[in-house]
Amino acid sequence: MILERANRIIQCAEIPSVDSLASQVRIYVINLDRSPERWERLREQATLYGLSVTRIPAIDGSTIPEGDRVDFQPRQFVYHNGRKLLAGEYGCYRSHLLALQQFVTSGDKMAIIMEDDVELNQRLIPRALAAMDSVCGARLVKLVNHRLVGFRPISETAENDIVGRCMHGPQGSAACYIVNRKAAKKLLVTLKPMLLPYDVALERGWSTGVETFSTLENLADFSPFRSDTTIGKRAHYRAVKRHFLLRATAHWFRACDQLRRWVYTVRAKPQSVVESAER
Repeated sequence: MILERANRIIQCAEIPSVDSLASQVRIYVINLDRSPERWERLREQATLYGLSVTRIPAIDGSTIPEGDRVDFQPRQFVYHNGRKLLAGEYGCYRSHLLALQQFVTSGDKMAIIMEDDVELNQRLIPRALAAMDSVCGARLVKLVNHRLVGFRPISETAENDIVGRCMHGPQGSAACYIVNRKAAKKLLVTLKPMLLPYDVALERGWSTGVETFSTLENLADFSPFRSDTTIGKRAHYRAVKRHFLLRATAHWFRACDQLRRWVYTVRAKPQSVVESAER
């Protein structure tokens, strides 16, 4: 038992305390130029809570011709998803990569990357940092999810939040997550080319090589802008979906991916509150 704890302490020795990281965490907000009201709402919240936010001018996928899309293979996307790509999905994907790149360039150790339909709150940073401090490795913790099916707890944070992984997915949403520098560098490589929507690709830690987790409870709420999506509504997705029989490759991919998710979740070793505190 002593040796096991000593090994975990060594593995996580590079992880500074939550207090020492608080001043080194920047919040990056992805925001389209045509949605100034969303940015203004977040700026007001940031001022209210004393938070520092950096705007990432989002890429508007509708302004980019299909032939000019970079790191994208149309046939491979249809193979994996059973439908064509929406312009808004392409813009979302490229915007998140832009945020990751700006974070890596900044030299900061950690960043919270969020979309502009999420609300800020006073406890977001300390709870997010505590979540990161409760797990090891080049890691990412999703702070907001649409669904958590078969959630398996792995650790409890100093803020009493539960961090874990899900047996079933996708969980939906890349609206808000915290990531460290090493993980961001990996994601900038392994998330190319674009084969899946960004929220689906982000949580596939078994593919990206990034230790990926989720909080059991959402650490931030969605704003009233959530219903007015800039990516695509259900009608748009239905319009680009192929016939059921022509989606066989997508069904096979999802079945195999579900098996990989189970293995990835089951192999994660639970960590006690005491062990997290010792780190």
